[in-house]
Amino acid sequence: MEQVGQFYRRVTDANKDFIQYWQSHTFLHWDWWTSLALTIIPWLLWIRYRHKSSTARLLYAGFFVIIVSSWLDFVGITLGLWFYTGKLVPTMPSYMPWDVSLLPVGVMLLIQAKPRWSPLLKGLIFASLCAFVGEPIFMWLGFYVTIHWEIWYSFPIYLIIYLLADRLSRGRSFDPLPS
Repeated sequence: MEQVGQFYRRVTDANKDFIQYWQSHTFLHWDWWTSLALTIIPWLLWIRYRHKSSTARLLYAGFFVIIVSSWLDFVGITLGLWFYTGKLVPTMPSYMPWDVSLLPVGVMLLIQAKPRWSPLLKGLIFASLCAFVGEPIFMWLGFYVTIHWEIWYSFPIYLIIYLLADRLSRGRSFDPLPS
């Protein structure tokens, strides 16, 4: 028990140091404002362009994406596969704009767009955009730093997340999406 306590004290000390760094070097700087905009603007767009009659169905799929992507992000950070800079909130290990806004809103907009299109096709589009466009842009901006990860590892993960979210959105407890 004492050894586990020592580990937690080291983590706590590292978190305190990071919060001090964040307050001096991130909070209210360009990267923080960018992260804030990337968290809010997609939701505003979704509120404006969603099919109102499908709100519950889409949110169901979106919250699934938030939970899964945040958990996977946390695992990757914990295992030292990647880390983030420019974080909106210093106490959240994952990158909020990506996990809580860009991914779920992207999935929800794709689900409602062209509902007759194959979920696999839309999943391939989603996974390609996330892994081969989104991640490199965030790397270029300096928000996403990979250590033991290659962006093409992300492709099947994004594909599976999309396909599962799409499947959940088509549950029988929901009315069909309008064409």
